[in-house]
Amino acid sequence: MSQENKLTLRCAKENEMIFTFTPSHQLIMQTGCVGFLRGDFGTGDEFYTSWFDAASVRNTPEFKSEFNEVVTALRDDPQYKGILRNIYDMKMLCATRPQSKMPDRLREHCYAFRADTQKHTYLLRLFPFQSDYNFYMYAYQREPFEHHLKNAEKGIRFIKSDYTPLFTIADGGKIEVTAFNGEKTTHTCRYIDDYHLEVGRNLYHICEFAERMESVGSKVEPKVGEKTLNKKSQDRSDSR
Repeated sequence: MSQENKLTLRCAKENEMIFTFTPSHQLIMQTGCVGFLRGDFGTGDEFYTSWFDAASVRNTPEFKSEFNEVVTALRDDPQYKGILRNIYDMKMLCATRPQSKMPDRLREHCYAFRADTQKHTYLLRLFPFQSDYNFYMYAYQREPFEHHLKNAEKGIRFIKSDYTPLFTIADGGKIEVTAFNGEKTTHTCRYIDDYHLEVGRNLYHICEFAERMESVGSKVEPKVGEKTLNKKSQDRSDSR
């Protein structure tokens, strides 16, 4: 790696792990997602990959040059433990970094790491076993990604239509919706900003979502076992 593109590698934190999955168009725009590399090691030592653009305008010659340096370093530079060299080195790295294991609620038997250069962040989801695919490597422009990640730490607020607070869950957390007839459905939620969220792939203003649930007589609660965030009550009487 060049000095300008100096690379750091560490285990991903739980709030970063959710960015090792393909984000919605809204989140692609907000987080500076460039695209992702999907790959596998074949029988163990091969290296087969495919690149998928998320926002082609960001896939500039400058980015491509850096990305190639990063992949080469993660394969060949011993300081990165051969994380992308072969399935054996990947398996050893994951086994010796148990803090990189993803919670089963996100994805079973997978591990996540974060690599950073000055301008970009790379989130890797690893499956160090014989399978169709052994890794996904998502590339983000570092500044917008970190800005969004910091804001998302506030969590996702759920309210009544009059802005009375109900509960707050972490970005990527799950809710359970109970319909008037007792039928229950579970949805993964993503933070967009303080007043907008995604429920599944649908984008809502938090008040709009509350109104929709109330209009059909549905009850919204955190999924059983889902952590809620303790936040001081704030006056949310505005209608942004």
